[in-house]
Amino acid sequence: MGAYDDRSMQKSVLAMVLAGGKGSRLFPLTKSRAKPAVPFGGKYRIIDFVLSNLVNSGIYSVYVLTQFLSQSLTEHLLAGWSHAGMLTSHFVIPVPAQQRSGETWYRGTADAIYQNLNLIKDARPHIVCIFGGDHIYRMDVSQMIQWHETKMADCTVAAIRVPIGEASAFGVIEVDEDHRIIGFEEKPESPRAMPSDPDHALVSMGNYVFTGRSLVNVLMDDADDPNSSHDFGKDIIPGRLSDQRIYCYDFTNNRVPGHSGPNTYWRDVGTIEAFYDANMDLREIVPDFNLYNRAWPIRSRRHDDPPAKFVHDVDNRTGQATNSIVCPGAILSGCTVRNSVIGRNVKLHSFAEVSDSIIFDDVEIGRGAQVNRAIIDKNVRVAEGSSLGVEPGDDAVNHFTSKEGIVVVEKAPRLEAGIGTISI
Repeated sequence: MGAYDDRSMQKSVLAMVLAGGKGSRLFPLTKSRAKPAVPFGGKYRIIDFVLSNLVNSGIYSVYVLTQFLSQSLTEHLLAGWSHAGMLTSHFVIPVPAQQRSGETWYRGTADAIYQNLNLIKDARPHIVCIFGGDHIYRMDVSQMIQWHETKMADCTVAAIRVPIGEASAFGVIEVDEDHRIIGFEEKPESPRAMPSDPDHALVSMGNYVFTGRSLVNVLMDDADDPNSSHDFGKDIIPGRLSDQRIYCYDFTNNRVPGHSGPNTYWRDVGTIEAFYDANMDLREIVPDFNLYNRAWPIRSRRHDDPPAKFVHDVDNRTGQATNSIVCPGAILSGCTVRNSVIGRNVKLHSFAEVSDSIIFDDVEIGRGAQVNRAIIDKNVRVAEGSSLGVEPGDDAVNHFTSKEGIVVVEKAPRLEAGIGTISI
């Protein structure tokens, strides 16, 4: 590959989304799909949120780096995010692990970018945005880029405040008065609190803006280091604080159209509990994360589903849902849904009751069935008169149950004659 040279280029921006992780803490939802491909909020996939942020920010050149169980994610990207046309700089392209630098999978986040360094050298962008593909939030990335350029930074790290008791799950940041990073510790056992707020720590969101030339240089240096784990949080950021201008961008200063006040909603949905809670956030009358903000839409794959329908059954009972999200194609017949997220083409029969649950696409819940505090993956048929989340002992025997008692029914195979079936 030729030397990196962006002198002849306008200030172009290339985004690389890291979407190759196993997502093992979200099992069994990640048993057959990558974490960014997991459905969220009824009609979306987790990957849609970072891609919407980039596109809404005017960043149209996006590579999505995939690796484990990538088929579902790739199909979603090709069906919902392919906007190739006359402008060759407008694309969202999935890039599978190609083992360009040897016969190894990605060894860390930095190595994932290094193994695709040819894409950066070919494009020669002035700015490279490296964002995770598995978080729920809204962000105008152009404001972070502007901050990065104002500080004349080599790298800028997006950061948010979290309670000190939760900070050990993240990279903890120390900054000086100019917001330059002077300390960075990845997942410390005893996180350092902010000097101005002893109850909170400043942590990395896993989103980085690099000047293109600086990124290439640090990645090549890191690749030659036999002691590196080749990860941005563990190696690149803490190891280059002395010789690189690395700054912190405060996420709460980001302003998104259609939302007033500080930008504080960011969720790492990496566990069953976190995933469940983030979905439940959407049910509120005035949710912290509002899906109905049309000034900053969450984009996704389009489906030709009919409208949702609420109908009487033969006993003249009306299907009803309260404090719930109900997606197109769903049919609620003589049933009751409370505080839940109902996906596309879900069918609920008479006397069925669903509460505090997340139901993925193409699920059928039989007559008189009870579902409580459960996550039911795609294509499952819940048998007539059965129950989930009612008898903890039975649930633990037949299904995955989280530490907080959330029952998860894994995805069923799609059958030619109809829908998948589970025995409960």
